[in-house]
Amino acid sequence: MTPVDTNNKGGWKTTARELSNPKVLSMLFLGFSAGIPLLLIFSSLSLWLREAGVERQAVTFFSWAALGYSFKFVWAPLIDKLPLPVLTRRFGRRRAWLLVSQLAIIAAIVGMALVDPATGTGHVTRMAIAAVLLGFSAATQDIVIDAYRIESAAPRLQGLMSSTYIAGYRIGMVVAGAGALYLAALFGSEAGDYSFPAWQLTYLVMASTMLIGVLTTLLISEPETRRPDAHVYGASDYLRLVGVFLVAAAAFAGGFFISGGAFAGLKAWAGGGPIAGFLLETLHFAVAVSAAVAVGWLLVAAGAVNAAMAHETWIEPALDFFRRYGLKTALLLLALIGLYRISDIVLGVISNVFYQDIGFSKPQIATAVKTFGVIVSILGGLLGGLMATRYGVMRILMLGAILSAATNLIFVVLALAGPDLTWLYIAVAADNLAAGLASAAFVAFLSSLTSVSFTAVQYAIFSSLMTLLPKVLGGYSGSIVDGIGYPGFFVFTTLIGVPVVLLVWLAGRSLAIDDRAKEAAAAA
Repeated sequence: MTPVDTNNKGGWKTTARELSNPKVLSMLFLGFSAGIPLLLIFSSLSLWLREAGVERQAVTFFSWAALGYSFKFVWAPLIDKLPLPVLTRRFGRRRAWLLVSQLAIIAAIVGMALVDPATGTGHVTRMAIAAVLLGFSAATQDIVIDAYRIESAAPRLQGLMSSTYIAGYRIGMVVAGAGALYLAALFGSEAGDYSFPAWQLTYLVMASTMLIGVLTTLLISEPETRRPDAHVYGASDYLRLVGVFLVAAAAFAGGFFISGGAFAGLKAWAGGGPIAGFLLETLHFAVAVSAAVAVGWLLVAAGAVNAAMAHETWIEPALDFFRRYGLKTALLLLALIGLYRISDIVLGVISNVFYQDIGFSKPQIATAVKTFGVIVSILGGLLGGLMATRYGVMRILMLGAILSAATNLIFVVLALAGPDLTWLYIAVAADNLAAGLASAAFVAFLSSLTSVSFTAVQYAIFSSLMTLLPKVLGGYSGSIVDGIGYPGFFVFTTLIGVPVVLLVWLAGRSLAIDDRAKEAAAAA
């Protein structure tokens, strides 16, 4: 089944009835649970740090705490393979990991609430550690929810599952975005009048909202196993697999920090510009990843872990994707996945800082961006799901790519107009409608590319690749704005979305050719 034909072709009445399916409804609450952590790392945390006096460049660098979302494919195979003592027997493979990840998210948010970033560099570092833990835990929850969504319902329901998940996700973002800003203001923190207790209480309230996800996990049923494991491994094999992963992860961290001084020197030599910084930081990540891969390979070669198990866990899911699509089409699809969201993610990293910099108050931002905007994005997501059902995923992917890039130009007008509420609402409405529509089609597209034999791993690879480059580039958004100003930055985010339109066209053409070739071979 290709991305062109994955959706339910039933009538509107059938679609409406299926919206009440318990499996579809469960995705609303799990989506809410997934939507809570992200803004507590991005925009809400950005405003907290700015009010606490942290420099703008350091604030945007905090977006890298969410890079766990982009590297989750590394430990997704462990979640597919590893049982959790007691919990897996009690709840099942997916629900056990869901429960653990949700409790870890709560612990990380509480940890952030206990740190005042205004009291010195050491406290900012502690905040960064807690934010990284939140990003890691939230990414783990996403891995399990994505696998649960694909495994728990038939393909005809996947479009609706994606739409309700996105709706819940956006509602969670309203709570973590607008809700957090309203609470912080209500509890007494404002720009120029910072209050740590206000933000502390706000984040503790946000931690409590995750109990909705915990309750959902306890109530839903475990999806039926689609495939038995090819081999049954012992506890020692699982422990050794985890050990190899931890050593490889340590090699990544060590390689990243050890080489940090050298790359800092290269950045200074290159003049410290945002483009050179981005390219060098990308190379910096590549060096660290290479170190992790090399260490992992050496450990497997040395017999530290069952070689067949390691191959099934990390290699076979990637090989399966290339076998199904062929090298040329697979690389084209990976390029599309990696770049599709680049325009809106790069803009989104600094959007809240932009609104505050041009003169909007926190309540105005909360109302327009975190309430009105998210409602529009929910409507856009539902519209995208219905249009993908009616017209096909690839057509709506193309529409989403065009709109996501083009609507960024409205922010140029807003930057020139200043704190004009009319233009704020126009910009927010256009941006969120485009993002919601594109996201619904994109989730359905990614789900259709996933083999049920490697559900968690392959979807984690796709969704990780989707955010990796945009988030690395987004970390430099503050530096880019300092260099070319907000109008130039928004034009830049539009231009980097133009190649995506070409990639969607090429991918649709390639998939159609592959389908015709398969049909011809079957007929012969």
